Amino acid sequence: MQKFTPCLWFDTQAEEAAQFYTSVFKDSSIGEISRYGEGMPKPAGTAMTVEFTLNGQTFTALNGGPEFAFTEAISFQVDCTDQAEVDEYWAALTADGGEESQCGWLKDKFGLSWQIVPRELQSVLGGPDPAGAQRAVQAMLQMRKLDINALKEAYAG
Repeated sequence: MQKFTPCLWFDTQAEEAAQFYTSVFKDSSIGEISRYGEGMPKPAGTAMTVEFTLNGQTFTALNGGPEFAFTEAISFQVDCTDQAEVDEYWAALTADGGEESQCGWLKDKFGLSWQIVPRELQSVLGGPDPAGAQRAVQAMLQMRKLDINALKEAYAG
Protein backbone atom coordinates (compact mmCIF):
# COMPACT_ATOMS: atom_id res chain seq x y z
CA MET A 1 0.00 0.00 0.00
CA GLN A 2 1.32 3.45 -0.85
CA LYS A 3 1.93 5.75 2.09
CA PHE A 4 0.85 9.04 0.47
CA THR A 5 -2.28 9.60 -1.61
CA PRO A 6 -2.79 12.98 -3.29
CA CYS A 7 -6.28 14.36 -2.64
CA LEU A 8 -7.53 16.63 -5.42
CA TRP A 9 -10.19 19.16 -4.38
CA PHE A 10 -12.88 19.84 -6.97
CA ASP A 11 -16.03 21.93 -6.74
CA THR A 12 -18.44 19.36 -8.23
CA GLN A 13 -16.42 17.53 -10.92
CA ALA A 14 -14.60 14.81 -8.90
CA GLU A 15 -16.33 11.88 -10.58
CA GLU A 16 -16.05 13.39 -14.07
CA ALA A 17 -12.37 14.14 -13.48
CA ALA A 18 -11.63 10.60 -12.28
CA GLN A 19 -13.36 9.19 -15.36
CA PHE A 20 -11.36 11.53 -17.59
CA TYR A 21 -7.98 10.75 -16.00
CA THR A 22 -8.57 7.00 -16.07
CA SER A 23 -9.40 7.28 -19.78
CA VAL A 24 -6.12 9.14 -20.49
CA PHE A 25 -3.65 6.93 -18.60
CA LYS A 26 -3.15 3.22 -19.20
CA ASP A 27 -3.52 0.71 -16.36
CA SER A 28 -5.98 2.96 -14.56
CA SER A 29 -9.22 2.34 -12.72
CA ILE A 30 -11.85 3.90 -10.53
CA GLY A 31 -12.20 2.43 -7.05
CA GLU A 32 -14.62 3.28 -4.27
CA ILE A 33 -16.99 6.21 -4.57
CA SER A 34 -18.63 7.70 -1.48
CA ARG A 35 -21.71 9.82 -2.02
CA TYR A 36 -23.37 12.67 -0.18
CA GLY A 37 -26.59 11.75 1.58
CA GLU A 38 -29.71 13.70 2.49
CA GLY A 39 -29.05 16.86 4.50
CA MET A 40 -25.38 17.04 3.49
CA PRO A 41 -23.68 20.01 1.75
CA LYS A 42 -24.19 18.64 -1.80
CA PRO A 43 -27.28 17.07 -3.36
CA ALA A 44 -27.89 13.49 -2.25
CA GLY A 45 -26.20 11.03 -4.59
CA THR A 46 -23.44 13.44 -5.64
CA ALA A 47 -19.99 11.92 -5.31
CA MET A 48 -18.20 13.09 -2.17
CA THR A 49 -14.95 11.23 -2.78
CA VAL A 50 -13.75 9.14 -5.69
CA GLU A 51 -10.75 6.86 -5.34
CA PHE A 52 -8.92 6.23 -8.60
CA THR A 53 -5.62 4.79 -9.70
CA LEU A 54 -3.44 6.01 -12.57
CA ASN A 55 -0.72 3.57 -13.59
CA GLY A 56 -0.37 2.25 -10.04
CA GLN A 57 -0.64 5.64 -8.24
CA THR A 58 -3.76 6.07 -6.11
CA PHE A 59 -5.52 9.44 -5.90
CA THR A 60 -8.62 10.71 -4.15
CA ALA A 61 -10.89 13.26 -5.79
CA LEU A 62 -13.07 15.26 -3.41
CA ASN A 63 -16.10 17.36 -4.27
CA GLY A 64 -15.44 19.95 -1.59
CA GLY A 65 -16.99 23.06 -3.10
CA PRO A 66 -15.75 26.21 -4.80
CA GLU A 67 -13.57 27.46 -1.94
CA PHE A 68 -10.28 26.21 -3.39
CA ALA A 69 -8.92 25.98 -6.92
CA PHE A 70 -5.83 24.37 -8.38
CA THR A 71 -2.71 26.47 -8.97
CA GLU A 72 0.57 25.85 -10.73
CA ALA A 73 2.19 25.47 -7.31
CA ILE A 74 1.28 21.77 -7.57
CA SER A 75 1.64 19.81 -10.79
CA PHE A 76 2.05 16.21 -11.83
CA GLN A 77 5.01 15.23 -14.00
CA VAL A 78 4.39 12.58 -16.62
CA ASP A 79 7.55 10.70 -17.61
CA CYS A 80 7.26 9.98 -21.35
CA THR A 81 9.40 7.40 -23.11
CA ASP A 82 9.37 9.16 -26.49
CA GLN A 83 7.90 12.03 -28.51
CA ALA A 84 4.86 9.99 -29.50
CA GLU A 85 3.94 9.58 -25.83
CA VAL A 86 4.52 13.31 -25.22
CA ASP A 87 2.21 14.09 -28.14
CA GLU A 88 -0.46 11.63 -26.94
CA TYR A 89 -0.66 12.97 -23.38
CA TRP A 90 -0.40 16.58 -24.52
CA ALA A 91 -3.34 16.18 -26.89
CA ALA A 92 -5.48 14.31 -24.36
CA LEU A 93 -4.86 16.64 -21.44
CA THR A 94 -5.31 19.89 -23.41
CA ALA A 95 -8.51 18.67 -25.12
CA ASP A 96 -11.92 20.14 -24.34
CA GLY A 97 -10.76 23.31 -22.64
CA GLY A 98 -7.26 22.50 -21.41
CA GLU A 99 -4.62 25.23 -21.73
CA GLU A 100 -1.09 25.02 -23.02
CA SER A 101 1.58 26.80 -21.04
CA GLN A 102 5.31 26.79 -21.70
CA CYS A 103 8.21 24.42 -21.12
CA GLY A 104 6.03 21.30 -21.22
CA TRP A 105 3.44 22.56 -18.73
CA LEU A 106 -0.30 22.56 -19.30
CA LYS A 107 -3.56 22.78 -17.41
CA ASP A 108 -6.26 20.24 -18.12
CA LYS A 109 -9.93 21.16 -18.46
CA PHE A 110 -10.31 20.99 -14.66
CA GLY A 111 -7.43 23.42 -14.07
CA LEU A 112 -4.97 20.81 -12.78
CA SER A 113 -1.37 21.42 -13.89
CA TRP A 114 0.72 18.75 -15.59
CA GLN A 115 4.28 18.62 -16.87
CA ILE A 116 4.60 16.36 -19.91
CA VAL A 117 8.28 15.49 -19.92
CA PRO A 118 10.26 13.33 -22.35
CA ARG A 119 12.64 11.04 -20.47
CA GLU A 120 15.54 12.37 -22.58
CA LEU A 121 15.09 15.92 -21.29
CA GLN A 122 17.69 15.54 -18.56
CA SER A 123 20.32 14.37 -21.04
CA VAL A 124 20.16 17.72 -22.84
CA LEU A 125 19.53 20.02 -19.88
CA GLY A 126 22.12 18.34 -17.67
CA GLY A 127 24.52 17.04 -20.29
CA PRO A 128 28.29 17.37 -20.00
CA ASP A 129 28.44 20.37 -22.38
CA PRO A 130 27.40 23.50 -20.41
CA ALA A 131 27.04 25.61 -23.57
CA GLY A 132 24.88 22.90 -25.15
CA ALA A 133 22.75 22.69 -22.02
CA GLN A 134 22.29 26.46 -22.09
CA ARG A 135 21.21 26.33 -25.75
CA ALA A 136 18.74 23.55 -24.90
CA VAL A 137 17.30 25.58 -22.02
CA GLN A 138 16.89 28.59 -24.30
CA ALA A 139 15.13 26.40 -26.88
CA MET A 140 12.87 24.92 -24.20
CA LEU A 141 11.86 28.38 -23.00
CA GLN A 142 10.43 29.04 -26.47
CA MET A 143 8.33 25.84 -26.50
CA ARG A 144 4.94 24.94 -25.22
CA LYS A 145 4.88 21.18 -25.83
CA LEU A 146 8.43 19.86 -25.58
CA ASP A 147 10.03 18.68 -28.82
CA ILE A 148 12.89 16.35 -27.94
CA ASN A 149 14.48 16.47 -31.42
CA ALA A 150 14.54 20.28 -31.38
CA LEU A 151 16.07 20.19 -27.89
CA LYS A 152 18.75 17.72 -29.03
CA GLU A 153 19.51 19.91 -32.04
CA ALA A 154 19.85 22.97 -29.82
CA TYR A 155 22.15 21.05 -27.48
CA ALA A 156 24.31 19.90 -30.39
CA GLY A 157 24.56 23.46 -31.68
